[in-house]
Amino acid sequence: MTSFHLFFTLLLVPLLSSTSRVILVGGADDYNGFVYAGCSQPRYDAGSAYEYSVDSVLTSLTNAADFTSYANFSSPSPPIVSGLLQCRSDLPLSACDSCVRSALSQLSTLCPFAAGAAVQLRACFIRYGNDSFLGKPDNTLLYKKCSADQGSGGGGGPDGLVSFIGMRDAAVGSLVGGAYRVGGAGYVQAMSQCVGDLSAKACSDCVATAAGQLKAACSSSASGEVYLGKCYARYWSYNGGYSPSHVGHGDQSGKTLAIIIGLMAGVALIIVFLSFIRRAGNGK
Repeated sequence: MTSFHLFFTLLLVPLLSSTSRVILVGGADDYNGFVYAGCSQPRYDAGSAYEYSVDSVLTSLTNAADFTSYANFSSPSPPIVSGLLQCRSDLPLSACDSCVRSALSQLSTLCPFAAGAAVQLRACFIRYGNDSFLGKPDNTLLYKKCSADQGSGGGGGPDGLVSFIGMRDAAVGSLVGGAYRVGGAGYVQAMSQCVGDLSAKACSDCVATAAGQLKAACSSSASGEVYLGKCYARYWSYNGGYSPSHVGHGDQSGKTLAIIIGLMAGVALIIVFLSFIRRAGNGK
């Protein structure tokens, strides 16, 4: 069977709207939420040696998700099929295992008998095929999404938008430099992840490309995400940007706490003073 290149168009067209609304808040992610999938056009026959190779690799990936966030395998005998998994490095292995099992279930539904396929969920990425993709950089744009609502900075208006873009660019710019990175600036946070088979330089190049596409594609959107062949980058802002009331409420809480502590200290001094007077009276 000849090698192939993944064919993503059919599964991505419904998802690539640049005006779709997306909310990306750190702890609120559905870890098993679907992002994209791609299937090769070549297919293999049921009961063939190629099916045995695919099943061997996918079984190894399923077992590996119990104890690692990245793994790659190749089938033990021809035809050679390779596969890999990459989970978000900050999540517990239980989340990785759940995500990988969900991804493999969706692959069997979306890409039955595909000679090669890939699926990206929120917390994990799975790919298999016979095209020798392991260790090779791939900065191909596969998926992008930008929120319809615009970001805003302090004070709102044009100045607020300029402030937001500055924070967004700083947050996204801080992502380069590691396989998994989290960055932030002001009210904007960002995150990136590379597939574990990339070298440090290839990872940095991939994330830099993703960051550049985020800035260009999402412009002033409050949140956005870009997935390339071997990495992704995303950013989000809390409540669409800066809210002056956040600071105000924090100051008021501090003042209230200071008043309470002051009253408690005053009561303690009164008790000590009365105790001293009582003892002095008993000594007469």
